Amino acid sequence: MVPKIMLTKQKTVGIRVPDNPICLAIIEALGNPVLNTSAMLEEDELPVCSYLDVDRLFGKQVDLIIDGGEIVPHPSSVISLLTDQPEILREGKGDISAFLS
Repeated sequence: MVPKIMLTKQKTVGIRVPDNPICLAIIEALGNPVLNTSAMLEEDELPVCSYLDVDRLFGKQVDLIIDGGEIVPHPSSVISLLTDQPEILREGKGDISAFLS
C-alpha cells in the first residue's frame, strides 16, 4: 500500500532503482526501501545538481544534506507495469533488457 500523499492524479507511483553508492548504502543500512519525491519544486525548474542547490532551494526545510558530489542529470528509463506486458515509456539511464520481449 502506498501512502496517499505519494499518489498523483494518475493514481500511480514510480519505483526507482538507484545505482548510486550513497543511496544504496542508506537503503542497506535501513534495511528498507526509501520513500521520497523529486527535489524539484516546479516542472520548469532547473534540475538540482549539487548540495548547494539543495541548500538554496530547501534550506531549513531539510534536516541533513549529504554532499555526494555534482550530479549530471540524465533521465532514467521509465517502464509501465500496469498491464501483463511491460511498456517502455522512456528509454534512458538504466538497463531495460529484462523488460524487452
